[in-house]
Amino acid sequence: MSKDRPNESDSLNSEIESALGGMNLQEVDLPSRNKSDGRNQKRGVIVGISGDDVIVEIGPRMQGVISLREFQTPPQVGEVHEFTLHGREDDLWKLSRKDAQVLAAWGDVEKGSIVKAKVTGVNTGGLELKVGPLAAFMPASQISLSREENLSQFLTQILTCEVLEVDREKKRILLSRRTVLETEREGERKEFVGKFQSGQTVKGRVTRVEPFGAFVDLGNGVEGLVHVSNVSRKRIESASEVLTPGQSVDVMILEIKDGGKRIGLGMKQLEPDPWAYAAQRFAVDSIIEGTVTRLMEFGAFVELEPGLEGLVHVSQLSKDRVRRPGDVVKPGQKLTVRIVSVEPSRSRIALSRLDARGAMIGSEDSVDTAVIDTAMKANEPKPIGTNLGNLFKKLKDKP
Repeated sequence: MSKDRPNESDSLNSEIESALGGMNLQEVDLPSRNKSDGRNQKRGVIVGISGDDVIVEIGPRMQGVISLREFQTPPQVGEVHEFTLHGREDDLWKLSRKDAQVLAAWGDVEKGSIVKAKVTGVNTGGLELKVGPLAAFMPASQISLSREENLSQFLTQILTCEVLEVDREKKRILLSRRTVLETEREGERKEFVGKFQSGQTVKGRVTRVEPFGAFVDLGNGVEGLVHVSNVSRKRIESASEVLTPGQSVDVMILEIKDGGKRIGLGMKQLEPDPWAYAAQRFAVDSIIEGTVTRLMEFGAFVELEPGLEGLVHVSQLSKDRVRRPGDVVKPGQKLTVRIVSVEPSRSRIALSRLDARGAMIGSEDSVDTAVIDTAMKANEPKPIGTNLGNLFKKLKDKP
């Protein structure tokens, strides 16, 4: 049974009053009849049929007559039915089954029960229906999951509905087909979600894009969210930088919560992980160019390639003391940096704008380490052992 959402009940009542204008549903749709309180209702046994008359025994020395037309199929002698009394004629009670059926039907209809109802009429506010012999009404907002413009398409259809209200004083029955459809959709959704598991890759369609992420339709009315942090290995500020409504995407199921009402999705997880080969790509002390992506009090993050950032600590931004990174570098600026260390397991790369000897890379004071090492090796003195050996040889060779 569905629960009314806040203010939904008041809104529904206003919709009903507007559509019916205070009319009694039973009086609108059913022929006029004596209102029975049950005291003139009798149970009787069919004892004979004569032409259009069906003879009924309703008590000791009490018989009545009823038209054969009130039976859907001709009754058989011995059958028991409910009847209402409508006066006497020629010592026979005039009987009817219609009122008795209505009285019985009122007892069978309860709020929250599921019933079959036939659409008998249409008005601007909704549908007029019959639940057995009882008239009922379905507001336009309760017909489908979305607003229906052409209500005439439902004429003569038999709909499965939930009873929203039974007001015996007003003789009013209100029905909803929408709640039944919602229950069916929820069941289908749960069955559909039950096929998902974390780590699974599925296809979807982007339905809505927000700065914080994108909603993706996975089918059967099931949606998941790709948070902006899971859209791409490359750092982005808004999901709209990568995704647009209607776009088909492959996503990975990251988590399923609340029975599938909250599904976390990821796209970057389907991309190669740059950290997996970072140690091979970036050797310590190698020089590389990157782009400043963001500044923090403790340093500047530099993107070396999509999805892979390193940090230049504030102490490594200049050979001079730097109080704020923004004083020397800006987001979007190209920087030539040196790889200080690579820790793939911690997704960390330490960078520096200084060479191994503390000079700014690219400055006049900075000299390529290989050149310095070559020059130093060239000026190294020859091993003294070699000179003594030559000396002894010369002495030995003298006559």
